[in-house]
Amino acid sequence: MKKNLLGLFLILFAVVNLMADDKKVFPYNYTTEKLDNGLKVILIPMDSPGLVAYYSIVRTGSRDEWEPGKSGFAHFFEHMMFRGTERFPGAVYDSLVTSIGADANAYTSNDLTVYHINFASEDLDKVMDIESDRFQNLSYDEREFQTESGAVYGEYRKGRTSPFSVAIEKMQDMAYDVHTYKHTTIGFESDIKNMPNQYDYSKSFYQRYYRPENVVLMIVGDIDPAKTMSMVKKYYSSWKPGYVSPKIEQEPAQNEAHSAEVSYEGRTLPLLIEGYKCDAFDVSNTNYLASIFLADLAFGETSDLYKKLFLNEQKVEMIAANAGMSRDPGLFYIYSMVKTPDDIDYVRQEIFKTLDFFKTNKVDEKKLNDLKSNMKYSFLMGLETPDDVAGGLARFIALTGDITVVDSFYNNLMKITPEDVMNAAKLYFEENHRNEIVLKGAK
Repeated sequence: MKKNLLGLFLILFAVVNLMADDKKVFPYNYTTEKLDNGLKVILIPMDSPGLVAYYSIVRTGSRDEWEPGKSGFAHFFEHMMFRGTERFPGAVYDSLVTSIGADANAYTSNDLTVYHINFASEDLDKVMDIESDRFQNLSYDEREFQTESGAVYGEYRKGRTSPFSVAIEKMQDMAYDVHTYKHTTIGFESDIKNMPNQYDYSKSFYQRYYRPENVVLMIVGDIDPAKTMSMVKKYYSSWKPGYVSPKIEQEPAQNEAHSAEVSYEGRTLPLLIEGYKCDAFDVSNTNYLASIFLADLAFGETSDLYKKLFLNEQKVEMIAANAGMSRDPGLFYIYSMVKTPDDIDYVRQEIFKTLDFFKTNKVDEKKLNDLKSNMKYSFLMGLETPDDVAGGLARFIALTGDITVVDSFYNNLMKITPEDVMNAAKLYFEENHRNEIVLKGAK
């Protein structure tokens, strides 16, 4: 396939500048404008002949489900938004998308809901017409609502066939007392089962959160920014503001370790999952940034622990870690799948030894620098197509509402030192901050 030469040139130019502080990291030019109703619009023209990615980023996820008994609605609306409007009912919407050869989909997490569609640039006006309509005029009756909410419960039950889903559901419920991260994105089972009775509430959820002040529209690819912005104003200016912030309680400090054993109905190798309380995504927080490196240095495929437990001793089927990227303080996860129940305690102790090592020893500076370069280069080299660019930016924008955070994030990562990594390990990997799940399958 012929490469996007201009795009690759821009990426390589950015790579050359990576080692200098406070340089522009994101390689493409862009324009940002906010409509009078609060809708933020980010336009990123790039040399992608005939291709456009269209992302509607709703800065609401399961985190925003603060009312008791009402979890799961952010994910539910990922489904309902494809039910259509009076102008473009669901079947008509699907037919239009198919007729132009477009690819439309959506996803939800704890902090965001993202609707994305890829299509030919000549169809931008039609896409903007149907997308703006469903964001302003979603329409569904109680029967359709009950049908879709029933499908969501079916999705929840399907998720229970995954031992990881079962373990993470228990982890979040145990690790949080008051914050809405207590439930997973799909929601508590009791709430999902009762969802068919919440038709009136569903309308309220849509009216409060699907408002222009809470959405960022990002259009990337073969576009003319001035013409595109005129089009945006035509289709979105009539969208009425009215966003209502959720009343989210902040989680108090965790003062003791928590643990639980979970029985899984099917057959699986045991799971040992540790979750340590850590900070929210913040590009100015040195400890948070350092923890991103800890995940790879301590538990990645080139780490000493991975080589010992996976390659040499073959005690685990997998081991990995993730520092997380969340709007409010989240969990630093360490995942392991142990080959036999008899080795669970051994693997646990090896994980603890590793954490203790990083608390008291500075990481090798060359390893750290190599990891820095790899993270940045991987990000940049993954920005070749419009969908690559929009997909890579979506979470940054959902968490902060802005694209400039990308430059700050990668520039500040470059400044992290071995001392910073050691300090982060001391801060986050305290026993009182630990949450542990052991999952065992049926005999």
